[in-house]
Amino acid sequence: MMTTSVEPSTKRDEIFSIDDVTKNYVMGEVTVSALRGVSLDVYAGEFLVILGPSGSGKSTLLNIIGGIDTPTNGRVMFREQELSAYKESQLTVYRRNHIGFVFQFYNLMPNLTAEENVEMATEISTNPLVPSDVLDLVQLGERRDHFPAQLSGGEQQRVAIARAVAKQPEILLCDEPTGALDFTTGKIVLKVLHEVNRKMGTTVIVITHNADIGGMADRVVRMHDGGVRDIIVNETPKGVDELEW
Repeated sequence: MMTTSVEPSTKRDEIFSIDDVTKNYVMGEVTVSALRGVSLDVYAGEFLVILGPSGSGKSTLLNIIGGIDTPTNGRVMFREQELSAYKESQLTVYRRNHIGFVFQFYNLMPNLTAEENVEMATEISTNPLVPSDVLDLVQLGERRDHFPAQLSGGEQQRVAIARAVAKQPEILLCDEPTGALDFTTGKIVLKVLHEVNRKMGTTVIVITHNADIGGMADRVVRMHDGGVRDIIVNETPKGVDELEW
């Protein structure tokens, strides 16, 4: 059951503190406000779903958290560091060392096997996992020598997750990870993300327009028109098999 809840009085380990963030894009004589005064804390080790329709600002927020974009105004703190003040060179190091990305479309190298695609990420990591072990984690150990064209959409997405996880990021950012998948395959991918979160302690942030996915989250941030409409706490998150859409 999903109920709105006041944050507990005990101090939780904040990995991000987002304070009054705005993001404007100037296109000719027109200024588009993608984010309008967003404030949000993200806690280490949680499974957070950011929910909203297209144009609500959720992808922009994810890009700012991931160091792909920067806010127009406001402040983003990553632990004790002001991420919003980082230079581009600092953002590059931040993305390399702390962030794993999973997108709706898999962006695998077609001429590399599943294992070789994962190895690419480990080459730029200071503390990588063994690629074959990560493929076992996403239940693709027997497919490690297959090329992307020989894999189904769900298998390709799991390779993309393995690639993101292989460098042991603190935060895994997932942009509509089930958007291109059917219901059954999407649930397999969600189970993998849940395993990464629970077994490895990785903070997982998923953005989606699918409200039912919010049932498996620790918290759901609902966005509308560039702002946070509300934050819902799941006292008892659902198992992936309980989700329906």
